[in-house]
Amino acid sequence: MAVLNYAELYQQALDQPYKAERRFNRLYELGNRNIRWTGAKTVQIPNITTGGMVDVDRDSIGAYTRNVDNNWETKTLEHDREFRTLVDPVDVDETNMAVTIANITSVFNTEQKIPEMDKYMASKLLAEYQALGGTPDTTAIDETNILEVFDEYMEQMDEAEVPEEGRILYVTPTIRKILKSASGISREIDVRQPGQSVNRIVSRLDEVEIVTVPSVRMKTAYDFTNGAEPDPTAEQINLILVHPSAVIAPEKYDFVSLEPPSATTGGKYLYYERLYWDVFIFEQKVGGVVFNVTS
Repeated sequence: MAVLNYAELYQQALDQPYKAERRFNRLYELGNRNIRWTGAKTVQIPNITTGGMVDVDRDSIGAYTRNVDNNWETKTLEHDREFRTLVDPVDVDETNMAVTIANITSVFNTEQKIPEMDKYMASKLLAEYQALGGTPDTTAIDETNILEVFDEYMEQMDEAEVPEEGRILYVTPTIRKILKSASGISREIDVRQPGQSVNRIVSRLDEVEIVTVPSVRMKTAYDFTNGAEPDPTAEQINLILVHPSAVIAPEKYDFVSLEPPSATTGGKYLYYERLYWDVFIFEQKVGGVVFNVTS
């Protein structure tokens, strides 16, 4: 690890590369709802089914039998992650307060933890989708066909009886740019007021919310040895059309602790964070997810 730089004066603010906040927040909303923990890392997701209606027999009350069933999908959490570091109080002083726990936490969250959660969401969703029999679309998207491709995805979801309201389209910046230049898309531009900027933002398409995700967070596979780096074999996920109700992201453990300097810690601060979570698709709702991947 590089030696801390004591020579440069710290300007009371860290000049770190800008990192976007977590983009898949909506897909983490279900969290631990509607699940049952059955072990240290195993959850069960309820799946209720019922029979249908039949013709009435007006001459008899008929016989009552159970016409409802409750099954459980069993899922096992696998993504158990931690971050730990020590901080020498002398380093804090000699770097003009640059290496403080607050700054370390900020940098770790914006440059490591949040991007990793996005990367894991995209890649694990695809793995789940394929494991449940789904095949990602590999159609090459450009300005001439993007709306047609989108309509086909929407039709697939309509046929699968996925709710129309609440669908989200996650796209890379490249796909967002193509969408803005798509053939057949109409815009209304008001240029009557001098000095007003022209709004070319496409934020919704057929009432579907559009969320742009950096391309590096939308790969098919990652190496999680140290952080989350794209796997050498990874392909590009171009877009994900999804209804949040099809996804669940249970969290088993979230722990952060700071140990102040003591004889036990060798006179140093000890910082530790652990997050144990995973991402799954409901088996009965796999129709609520569609992928386009570069072949």
